[in-house]
Amino acid sequence: MSLSSMPHLTRAQAPLTCEIDAVNEYGELQKVAIPAERALTVYVDKRELVTLMTLGAHPELLVLGYLRNQRLVRQVGDIESITVDWDVGAAAVRTRHGIADIEEKTAQRVVTTGCGQGSVFGGLMDEVDQIVLPPDAHITQGQLYGLVNTIRLKETTYKSAGSVHACALFRAGHEDGEMLLFVEDVGRHNAIDTIAGWMWLQEDAAMGGADKVFYTTGRLTSEMVIKSAQMGVPIVVSRSGITQMGHQVAQAVGLCAIGRATNKRFVCYSSPQRLRLQPALAGPKLRPPAEPG
Repeated sequence: MSLSSMPHLTRAQAPLTCEIDAVNEYGELQKVAIPAERALTVYVDKRELVTLMTLGAHPELLVLGYLRNQRLVRQVGDIESITVDWDVGAAAVRTRHGIADIEEKTAQRVVTTGCGQGSVFGGLMDEVDQIVLPPDAHITQGQLYGLVNTIRLKETTYKSAGSVHACALFRAGHEDGEMLLFVEDVGRHNAIDTIAGWMWLQEDAAMGGADKVFYTTGRLTSEMVIKSAQMGVPIVVSRSGITQMGHQVAQAVGLCAIGRATNKRFVCYSSPQRLRLQPALAGPKLRPPAEPG
């Protein structure tokens, strides 16, 4: 794809945290940092589409990824520009040829368990059967541990202010966890949409997900699993767990969902054939305490 057909994006900047006065357990007044939360109303060709609650770290990529993951725009070249103005809390999207049947595509909403946004357009659920993930993609247990350790060492807004979710994109095949992008936001769906937008803008146009691993601090709901699969990413790792529908979707598309991933512990919920186990790396197995005699 030529550079002339890539969308023009502003680079709107906004503080990610702010300081407030709080009282601690000793009754002392102290300054604490809390994450920002801003309403960003998205307009497509002057038509109001949705309001996203966001940290505001990468608003243009968030909007781009949102349009991609909602299947409202099929190619990144269909978008002419995305202009974010924090003074009015708006993102103006200009397409090259409009979005056909946008009223029909956005009429049905499905309420989700996601924080912040809380709903997705219903068409997402209808396209699960069309997703095909690369059959040979895998991750080793050692690579999984390297990925988790990379996240642990990352300096984050969560460490300084809490109350945010993080998502990251890794390239598989590196023991130390090669992290391509790290994003924090008030909702995990915002963070994954931002990563989807970033992938769309890479030089190879719609960067493939076959050799990628997606990480999230949030639970693996159906929404998160579907979006990961839509990005072509066959392996998803979470610090949290998985929901029943998230598990059903993961099994249906052959996505490897790994949860409860902290330190040396994890649970592989689906497609275990994609995880090449190295049990010796987990260390000695802890024995349960003996029953009183």
